[in-house]
Amino acid sequence: MASVMGLLEERETAARVRAEELRAEAERVLAELAEAEAVLERRVIARVEVAEALAPVPGAADAPGEGPRQAVAGVSPQAKTTPVTGSVVPRWHPGMPVEALAADYRRIIELVEDEGGGGEGVLARELAARLGLEAVPAKVEGVRSKAKRLAERGWLEALPTGRFTPRQPTGTDRAADAEPSGRGGGS
Repeated sequence: MASVMGLLEERETAARVRAEELRAEAERVLAELAEAEAVLERRVIARVEVAEALAPVPGAADAPGEGPRQAVAGVSPQAKTTPVTGSVVPRWHPGMPVEALAADYRRIIELVEDEGGGGEGVLARELAARLGLEAVPAKVEGVRSKAKRLAERGWLEALPTGRFTPRQPTGTDRAADAEPSGRGGGS
């Protein structure tokens, strides 16, 4: 007859093996997810680029000397700033207007930029409350996920404390300070 300790050790070993198997499976799935998200982002960008290239340029037919090559190169301002609900958050780059984001992402950026906490940043819980959402974990995590996505794409800064602050200007941003940044008109 096996001892109780021996049985418990066998079960512990089996549980440890199962946990390792699941950990390896999770890593594989996360790698596949990252790859799939990269493909999705490339396809969304391609679709947006094609839509911009095919968009009619206002007044292109009226402008003398403007040939088809120039009309294709022109981009409608509306095509650039019309986000698709549920679309991927584009990477921020100088001159990228905040209007390129879906409304819920724009609102998060506005709230973070309007934050008056002396540069400490805003917690996801505070953002959820300011958005008028219930302070339940599901809603807070949804807001945190969106804010993290904005931080990953360069629109915000995520601090190690879990707070979010406005993106810090880069050298190219400082050179373009004479122009509005497109993220709120330069305030």
